[in-house]
Amino acid sequence: MLLLLLAIAWSLGQASVFGREIVNPGGWPLLLRFLHSSVRPDLSQEFLMLTFNAALITLGYAVCGVALSTLLGLLGGVLMSEVWWKALRTSRREKEDHHAPWLMARSVFAIPRAIHEVIWGLFFVNILGLTPLTAILAIAIPFGAITAKVFSEILDETPRRPMEALLHGGASPAKAMLYGLFPLAFPNVLSYTFYRLECSIRSSTILGLIGAGGLGYELLLSLQSLRYEQMWTLLYALFALNGATDYWSGLLRRRLGAVGRIELHMTHVARQPQHAPRQDIVVRASLTAAIALLVFSLWYVRPNPGQLLAPHTIERLVVVAGNSFPPDFMEQGSVLLRLSLQTLAMSILAMTFAGVTGVVLSFLAARNFLAPGGILLPADALWGWRLFSGGMLLLTRAMLLIARSIPPPIWALVLLFVLFPGLLPGALALGVYTMGILGRLMAEAVENLDERPLRALKAQGAPGPHVFLYAALPSTLPDYVAYILYRWEVTIRETVVVGLVGAGGLGRLLTEQLSNFDYRGVTATLICYLALTILVDLLSATVRRLLR
Repeated sequence: MLLLLLAIAWSLGQASVFGREIVNPGGWPLLLRFLHSSVRPDLSQEFLMLTFNAALITLGYAVCGVALSTLLGLLGGVLMSEVWWKALRTSRREKEDHHAPWLMARSVFAIPRAIHEVIWGLFFVNILGLTPLTAILAIAIPFGAITAKVFSEILDETPRRPMEALLHGGASPAKAMLYGLFPLAFPNVLSYTFYRLECSIRSSTILGLIGAGGLGYELLLSLQSLRYEQMWTLLYALFALNGATDYWSGLLRRRLGAVGRIELHMTHVARQPQHAPRQDIVVRASLTAAIALLVFSLWYVRPNPGQLLAPHTIERLVVVAGNSFPPDFMEQGSVLLRLSLQTLAMSILAMTFAGVTGVVLSFLAARNFLAPGGILLPADALWGWRLFSGGMLLLTRAMLLIARSIPPPIWALVLLFVLFPGLLPGALALGVYTMGILGRLMAEAVENLDERPLRALKAQGAPGPHVFLYAALPSTLPDYVAYILYRWEVTIRETVVVGLVGAGGLGRLLTEQLSNFDYRGVTATLICYLALTILVDLLSATVRRLLR
């Protein structure tokens, strides 16, 4: 806790919060005009058709990207899992350990995972141009590496006795995993795949800000031209798209018995699926709908895989690769160090804001806590209290949905109405966005609590605050810390996104380097990002392992 407080104080110093003016009073009228436009969006037929087309493009990029990332994730998940290499050793009756290829596989997939999809998008723009394939590959490559890591953890923590029985019976490692391990891991794999679809829609929106099209591109055009009524129409479409995906993903997880979007194997109570996955009509309908949606998306956005092997693509790739090495650390070494520290400070401030607000809002957003019939409000409570608590539940969930649906660069541009440029707007933008994600993840942790100790305290006459402080908060605190640490890994990558709009850190430098075609400088900046990501990943993994 002392180290955390010192880190926050250092981060505030890096953001120059002390000793300088941070609020711009002249921006309040512009912010009020923006908020006032939310009640009168542009509903003209022409703009509604444009919004509908942009939403389909965003959805198409997301579906195609997550489909390709799932294939990459399945392949990488097997190669990164310890169970695969142990099965290979068992089948060959070898005594030596296979840690070397396992570590090599994890190292190879760590590199694309550390680079944000926006950076991949900017890279493919220089190679392929502004085409649908650019957006799909920019989503699929980093998401495929992230998915591979999660799938490997799922495979490693799935019961192995059926697979081991097949191995001892003479089955090959591939067949033993296919018939003895994958059927047991399938519900968690499918649940996480649909969670990645939620993330992919948000990433597809962000990629629109660099010119890939879709809702993000139209949002940026509307904001730059100060057409706030049009901007709110696009935002409402984005809320609807994210809300529908969130509901579909949540429904599927409940049918599969998955406890949450991301299972960090902390303190959740195991929950059985309502029906066997193969017999559940919702699961089967979801798989059918997902395949149909993929076919429609491929038809609508029409990516051209042949571009990858085109002569001009290979020429550009050779030119970019030749101009990218060796990295330029000599001329910009001190600048890179200073901006790396600013990026780290930005991520700490963002996670502090998101963590504190996420904890508070998670209990308000949980269906089993303050909602009617929850732990602290019996079903026979006065209708006024039930109406109030039900309204708070809906309002909190709507706030969290809005917070995570709006891309961080848009949040940063809105905050720059009333804040002077610097690290603080970028940190707050990332904090608000991450709050929406953390609050929903934490609300699921509350909903999956073992309610018996809480209800026992309530039955003994303990007031609500005591039930919260002595039962609910201690039970969920390990999950909260684990989720915050997990999101810190992601946030350090997402600092590049707010840098695109001038919010500081390495992202701003990277934008300038790409604009000037300084590829050697870009390589040096990416190496700094990679080092920061690996450092945070190691810290996060160590603390989460201790919490288990």
